[in-house]
Amino acid sequence: MKIRYSILLIFFLALSSFKSEKRITVFTIGDSTMADKSLNGDNQERGWAQMLPGFFTEDIVVDNHAKNGRSSKSFIDEGLWDEVLKRIKPGDYLFIQFGHNDEKPKADRHTEPGGSFDKNLERFVKEARDKGAIPVLFNSIVRRHFASGDTLTLTDNYRGKDNTVLNIAGGDTLIDTHGKYLDSPRNVAKKMGVAFIDMNKLTHDFVEKMGNEESKKLFMWIPEGKYVFAPQGKKDNTHLNIYGARKLAALAARAIEEKVPALGKYIRYYDFVVAKDGSGDFFTVQDAIDAVPDFSKNRRITILVKKGVYDEKLVIPASKINISMIGEEGTVITHDDYASKKNIFGEEMSTSGSSTCYIYAPDFYAENITFRNGAGRVGQAVACFVSGDRAHFKNCRFIGNQDTLYTYGKDSRQYYENCYVEGTVDFIFGKSTALFMNCTIKSLSNGYVTAPATEKGNKYGYVFINCDLTSSDGVDNVFLSRPWRPYAQAVYIKCNMGSHISPLGWNNWNKKEAEETVFYAEYKCVGKGAETSKRASFGRQLNSDKEYSPEKVLAGEDNWNPLKK
Repeated sequence: MKIRYSILLIFFLALSSFKSEKRITVFTIGDSTMADKSLNGDNQERGWAQMLPGFFTEDIVVDNHAKNGRSSKSFIDEGLWDEVLKRIKPGDYLFIQFGHNDEKPKADRHTEPGGSFDKNLERFVKEARDKGAIPVLFNSIVRRHFASGDTLTLTDNYRGKDNTVLNIAGGDTLIDTHGKYLDSPRNVAKKMGVAFIDMNKLTHDFVEKMGNEESKKLFMWIPEGKYVFAPQGKKDNTHLNIYGARKLAALAARAIEEKVPALGKYIRYYDFVVAKDGSGDFFTVQDAIDAVPDFSKNRRITILVKKGVYDEKLVIPASKINISMIGEEGTVITHDDYASKKNIFGEEMSTSGSSTCYIYAPDFYAENITFRNGAGRVGQAVACFVSGDRAHFKNCRFIGNQDTLYTYGKDSRQYYENCYVEGTVDFIFGKSTALFMNCTIKSLSNGYVTAPATEKGNKYGYVFINCDLTSSDGVDNVFLSRPWRPYAQAVYIKCNMGSHISPLGWNNWNKKEAEETVFYAEYKCVGKGAETSKRASFGRQLNSDKEYSPEKVLAGEDNWNPLKK
């Protein structure tokens, strides 16, 4: 099974690689507050640049070379800068942030502000420019040091702008610990005409506003006995946890939009990011869904699911309303349950129990996500089970065999825009009203595209508009629909039907009586499979498609129109 998932991942990565030549790379160099962190032992530490990919579109690649414990001097002396310089291409960006370790007295790290520190920053800028890159200078993020009369000492190096020690009596003021090292990036940026982002001020204001206690949530304050990586706990006021790194990366992103507008146009914002590489809030999609507040009526919650194959059985409860889930190219949610598979009690899971993803919440939106059931040809095995009302899928893929897409909710309205659905038998089925616009519907074997169970009295069932009906090689006898329930409805409008579609078009599922109650129709379809001279007698040819606009099909009682922005 792992081999199969690996092959799937390689396939999607190969597809996405075609875009790579057009992408801009943002190289980042700096210290531990910026660096990528190990994920071993459920490590909660992250650098803010580690989280930056979640704020850029896929046009941007963040290549983070920041390293723990490095100063501008040691980064050069260890050859780390030379490695970055070799990779830089014209049009790339270089983000530079040093200071924390330049302050330290160790000879292999220490530099002087106004002297050797400035010279190193100037070198980074000049050599990056010589390669055609665009450098951006940042100063250090703030340390979480709230001063009080009992704890402030000379060795704390809390200094004002004139580098004199401050005399602070209270404990509510966040104190600078970087001194003149904050000025060097600003001065070099002004001297060399490059963009400067004052990360210290941004983070200082943010942390101070949170206050002494609340700001601990940003840093590595870890309780004893909770995580393998720090069994004794930790109290660290310099390094960021997952939440803190995401918050500070957001501050950087907003500053980039302002200070580097050519790059800022690629910035995006999401409430949560899911990423297998640790650059998000969560590793699993389910954890992100669980974090969404229940019944969030006043705003839409956005979740970015970064590229990767997520093997999980996903449930979106009815209380998690107004979710937008956006994937990158190559984002796949997959599992391998099937109807006859036994659950933990030795009972068969059933068709409904086999799904990879369950959507019960109303007003769900998904874009660029592949929903997959990888069980193979083992009978019914659902990829996506949709019960919630006003569900909208755009550029999504539904991968499976029998019973791929279960439009379950009898009062559910669903809109599929530019989607791809594949399967063998009844691979689009259920009670819902569902409109498929500009979709590709692929039959993997002879069988039936749809099996509607439309409720009696419903005006609409399945409507396909401008869709392409395609097939695998050797497939030559596929019916457009057969009625799972007596009042099944399926209408195909201006669709392109391949030669695999049976001349009869419609099948009664050995239910002669259903021919009197179903509503099966076509309008101006084209292609070899659209020939109507031999169609089953209970199928119809419409004279007009005026009643089948998305606005009418999906209106319901609240006039829902997913095309309305």
